[in-house]
Amino acid sequence: MEIDQLARAWSVEAFVDHLRFERGLSDRTVDAYRHDVVRLASFGRELDRAGPGEIAPGDLRRYLLRLKDLGLASTSIARNVSALRTYFGFLAGEGHVENDPSERIDAPKGWRTLPAVLSVEEMDQLLSAPDLAHPLAWRDRALLEFAYASGVRVSELIALPLRSLALSEEMATVHGKGSKERLVPIGRRAVGTLSVYLRETRPRLERGKGQGRVFLNARGGPLTRMGVWKILRGHTETAGIEKSVSPHTLRHSFATHLLEGGADLLAVQEMLGHADISTTQIYTHVDRRYLAEVHRSFHPRP
Repeated sequence: MEIDQLARAWSVEAFVDHLRFERGLSDRTVDAYRHDVVRLASFGRELDRAGPGEIAPGDLRRYLLRLKDLGLASTSIARNVSALRTYFGFLAGEGHVENDPSERIDAPKGWRTLPAVLSVEEMDQLLSAPDLAHPLAWRDRALLEFAYASGVRVSELIALPLRSLALSEEMATVHGKGSKERLVPIGRRAVGTLSVYLRETRPRLERGKGQGRVFLNARGGPLTRMGVWKILRGHTETAGIEKSVSPHTLRHSFATHLLEGGADLLAVQEMLGHADISTTQIYTHVDRRYLAEVHRSFHPRP
């Protein structure tokens, strides 16, 4: 019972849902991150911290020293740093904490990995996967097209209100982390599928429970993270894509394909809603990898 109370106070299960349904992490990684956060919560209780909002950067440094004193390997401590950054990033994005105390923790070398992406061909296969004979096909197509066209986070996708769409201008207003508002272009194809969905499918789903959201489930309520995850997983299988695909994969693919096409990094930063351009710069590493592959494939002396 005490562990359950601790988990509620520290939003552990909400974080686990985020890892599983938004980030698409493996069960093994999710379990490891849950363990790391619960251990931090136990340490916070020793310091009389009632919840994550009371944790300061100094507390985290003391926590990492505790892990070192316990004899944890450097790789395990590095995983803890990753878990803490992901955890507090999630809490900040959901408005559960005002400041992220993990921002000043030094990341061990090798901690940051390149995000998984789909190729342009794989994205085409995924976007074409919904069978138009299915009653929810246009909803699914609109959802996938919008996610890939805009690069929004899944939390932004499920919260998207109808009033935020400006289809005639091929734009949408998105409310991101910290309640920051930004305009994102969505392109003609996404506008086309959204128009069909809004005209043909959504009115059939709406039963007074839609809360003005764009994307609804089969019962007429707003889609959840889990709902988006299930839709994406089903169409990934239909498309024959063997990679592990999560809603974050569409966001990563959006950014990578823009940069591969020559988009300006600052423009991509604005569209992704990144406060710090260093967060966006990880995609330049993906772009460099792509350029290296092109060089090896086509240069006469690779």
